[in-house]
Amino acid sequence: MKKWVVTLAVAGVVVAVGVAGLFWFTRPKPELTIATWEGSYGHAQASAQIMPYGAAHRVNAKFALYDGGTKALAGQVASHRYDWDAVDMELPDAVAACDSGLLEKIDAASLAAAPGGAPAAQDFVPGAIGPCWVASVVYSQVIAVAPVKFGDKGPATLADFFDVKHFGGKRALNKSSAKLTIEMALLADGVAPKDVYNVLSSPQGVARALRKLDSLRGNLVWYASPAEATAMLKDGRAVFAALPNWAVFDADSETPAGMPKLAIIWDHQLYELEVLAIPKGNPKATRAMDFVRFATRTENLGKMASWIAYGPARKSALALVQKQPELHIDMLPYLPTAHFATAFQIDDGWWRLHGADVAVFWQEWLTKSDPH
Repeated sequence: MKKWVVTLAVAGVVVAVGVAGLFWFTRPKPELTIATWEGSYGHAQASAQIMPYGAAHRVNAKFALYDGGTKALAGQVASHRYDWDAVDMELPDAVAACDSGLLEKIDAASLAAAPGGAPAAQDFVPGAIGPCWVASVVYSQVIAVAPVKFGDKGPATLADFFDVKHFGGKRALNKSSAKLTIEMALLADGVAPKDVYNVLSSPQGVARALRKLDSLRGNLVWYASPAEATAMLKDGRAVFAALPNWAVFDADSETPAGMPKLAIIWDHQLYELEVLAIPKGNPKATRAMDFVRFATRTENLGKMASWIAYGPARKSALALVQKQPELHIDMLPYLPTAHFATAFQIDDGWWRLHGADVAVFWQEWLTKSDPH
């Protein structure tokens, strides 16, 4: 009798488990929408972070297109109608959105530790964890060098970019904004990295940066896009170009086998961050934060940097970077965080306060600079 009762009980448990399992696998998946950029960046994020999260957590993880700024985000927060549950933003926009109360606060202590046990705060690069954001990847302005011969000793430092005596040829710069260029000029002029923004906070400091750029008069050409800059390096219109590191990867990936590639000077690279954030008041904020934690784990940032030439924001992720899955190119030579010894972080908060004032000096200087 007892055996029969036990058998019935076990059968009941099996049926209950089966019904629960059937419900689990047939019930509609919860949805989570991550806003990100189109093109190769969005493809990389979908492959390394969004789709793996959906598979691991049985979530219908989707991505929506985002093209920068805070206007659409502000509209969603004001109306409480959310098209996005998390968003991948450039840090300047995240700073502005955070200051305007458009983003949820981030609990940094909840982020995953590094594989060796180091807490996230020690594993991420400086500036990567903010009150309303967590960085995913790093991109930098670097100095790209055309494949030309300079003699026994080629250029290797930021100062060499300004050394027209020993390293002749045109220098390509982007004239659309003073940002990056005036920091670069002060660093090359000997200002200590910790003092750059203190110096720039006065008109005399901005004038000092522009005087350093004056030393390149007669040796400047201007570009409108990173692709134009790399074209200048390839066709001889420029010998150096200050441009994003990912543009060098793009140019090299299109260079035929056996042809010389561009060189990169990483000395005093000027780095910025791409960050993940959550719209304020979003009812899916808890799940969105779960995605942020997943996406910024060491292994997933290593996968992200294997797809695209943005350095992982965690130091521990570099060891997991592999060849680009489709192009089979070694990625480490192109990643900012693999060459971080003298990296300089751009202060987007400072630019938010002082950018308009600097722009006046910059435009005045441009009217006096090379017309090319």
